[in-house]
Amino acid sequence: MTAPVPAAAASRAGRLRWTLTDGLTLAGRELSRLRREPGELIAMLIAPAVMVVLFGYVFGSAIAVPGGGNYREYLMPGLFAMVTVTSTVAVTMRVATDASRGVMDRFRSMPMARSAVPFGHTGADALSGALGLAVMACAGLAVGWRAHNGPWPAVGAFLLLALMRYALSWAGCYLGLVVRNEDSADSLMPLVFPVTMLSNAFVPTGGMPAPLRVIADWNPVSALVAACRGLFGNPGAPADGAAWPLAHPVAATLGWSLLLLAVFVPLTVRAHRRRGR
Repeated sequence: MTAPVPAAAASRAGRLRWTLTDGLTLAGRELSRLRREPGELIAMLIAPAVMVVLFGYVFGSAIAVPGGGNYREYLMPGLFAMVTVTSTVAVTMRVATDASRGVMDRFRSMPMARSAVPFGHTGADALSGALGLAVMACAGLAVGWRAHNGPWPAVGAFLLLALMRYALSWAGCYLGLVVRNEDSADSLMPLVFPVTMLSNAFVPTGGMPAPLRVIADWNPVSALVAACRGLFGNPGAPADGAAWPLAHPVAATLGWSLLLLAVFVPLTVRAHRRRGR
């Protein structure tokens, strides 16, 4: 049963305030789960630091950076992007768990905005993602990574990462609504991980076979990584004649993010409504 719409939400502005208020409440609910599940919080904080040390020191001795430079500085933007993209699976699993256990059915019986549920999930992921990026950045600083272009370009890079993560969280929310349960959602990880590997996150794309190089150059992950390297002032600038997304990485990242939001926000809201029928 669907709860009636409150009279205060009859106008368009009222519906927007209703959605934002309920969405923030549900975002707080998602974040409060971390207090009841400390293992997830610890993993979220420790895993980024472990990845920095593991990838930085294992790969760092074997890979040469084009044009020279410290490999760990080359690597950090790639790790930021990898965490941003793979977080999609976590959102998918949380949404699928709520859907399969009847939590969303209980939400529908309450007088809350329909779109508040996906808004809450994506908002909570954005906040937890910011904390994870902060931990990873501290780990990067500890192993020698630096942002050489000053504070404002660095802030711009982190904002790009946050925007892409928010856009991808809507994609994850949609997948969580269409898969049957959390086990099906967990099986998506092997499909997401290659997306980050087939990019410039860890190695230059110039040495890849031609078909793979074209895919890697047009991979949204590559644009995000190239944008972060340019804003941070890290090594790995694209060569002359690079593909358009690598030559204009900030514009490409903004375009991919807005495209994802334009596609998955309405799809997610529609999928949530259909599950209640």
